[in-house]
Amino acid sequence: MTAHSSSNPESAQAAVAPLSLPKDRELVMRVMPLPADSNANGDIFGGWIMAQVDLAGAVLPARIAKGRIATVAVKEFLFKQPVSIGDLLSFYAHVERIGTTSVTVRVEVYAERNPADLQVVKVTEANLTYVAIDRNGKPRPLPTD
Repeated sequence: MTAHSSSNPESAQAAVAPLSLPKDRELVMRVMPLPADSNANGDIFGGWIMAQVDLAGAVLPARIAKGRIATVAVKEFLFKQPVSIGDLLSFYAHVERIGTTSVTVRVEVYAERNPADLQVVKVTEANLTYVAIDRNGKPRPLPTD
């Protein structure tokens, strides 16, 4: 499986209006995929991207929970553009909801391509929920302070 979707109306819009990195979300991670993360066509495996999104998505909930958390749900995961070796991926997160024991975040991933003639494209977006857990792996209330 590769991280690729070709029938997306946003990709046509991206060709018309160049994107820039978002300023209204928090940068939580930045990484460049390596050749070992790709298939024979040079596209990065979707599973590798999913793992990176899970790591990036955990940053804000971990701060809020002030302790252990676990991923409990992935409500949406969209691959908008393929990711290639050499793309610099930036992962931006925004807290969507804080519950009694859980935090839901939206993660958007942007690729910076071709540094000589920089192009920024949104490649992935996902909604994930994390739950605060105690030493026994049981849900615990989030701190109120």
